Amino acid sequence: MGIECEYKRRYALLLAARDSEYVKKVYGGYFNMFLAAFGEEEERWDMYRVVDGEFPDMNELQNYDGFVVSGSPYDAYGDDNWILELCFLLQTLDSMQKKVLGICFGHQVLCRALRGKVGKSHSGWDIEQHHRVLELPTGAEVIAFSDKTGVEMFAIGHHILGIQGHPKYSKDILNNLIDRLLYQDSIETELAKDARSKLEIADPDREFWQEICKAFLKGLWKGYPGIEAMKTNEDVMSP
Repeated sequence: MGIECEYKRRYALLLAARDSEYVKKVYGGYFNMFLAAFGEEEERWDMYRVVDGEFPDMNELQNYDGFVVSGSPYDAYGDDNWILELCFLLQTLDSMQKKVLGICFGHQVLCRALRGKVGKSHSGWDIEQHHRVLELPTGAEVIAFSDKTGVEMFAIGHHILGIQGHPKYSKDILNNLIDRLLYQDSIETELAKDARSKLEIADPDREFWQEICKAFLKGLWKGYPGIEAMKTNEDVMSP
């Protein structure tokens, strides 16, 4: 997609989730949310619905400056064909030293593809996520962690960055997600109530995380030594 013209940079969103009705109605889909969060003028952003088996042409990979792997309700350790194909793509991008930003599921599947370990959390179900990075790939560095999650954020060199949270999510999307999870009996009423109370206190710290993600994607990533021990906002969730 996109009009053929001169662009400063070109990026691809590897969408691992299908648009919810709410996101389609309010934002026009997850692609628009990512574009608003990370995109800039004079950039071309393409979308590939990897969850439906749509992948970029391997011969076109060199034309991209970076890739973003979205969140997903699927298990990053699953053996669905598209997840296995995604792992192969991520291994290829790593070998090419292409910038790859993984968010939530993307963070986990990136870890798996590069021979780390992911699995279910042993610290209890969390409104933020219920799967975790259990063991990092060789050469990876923990950048941030929290009480419940040993790896909230990791990096490999200057071309791989994984973040467990969702920098793009606004307060209304989080509230809608709580509603959906509660309606589906995926969470208990008390957990939903606790999550809502956190959202009333403060919006998710999206701006901070978005700036980190954008700095990484735009080639300005120099490492953030001051945040190794920081605890991330626990009011972010999986789609």
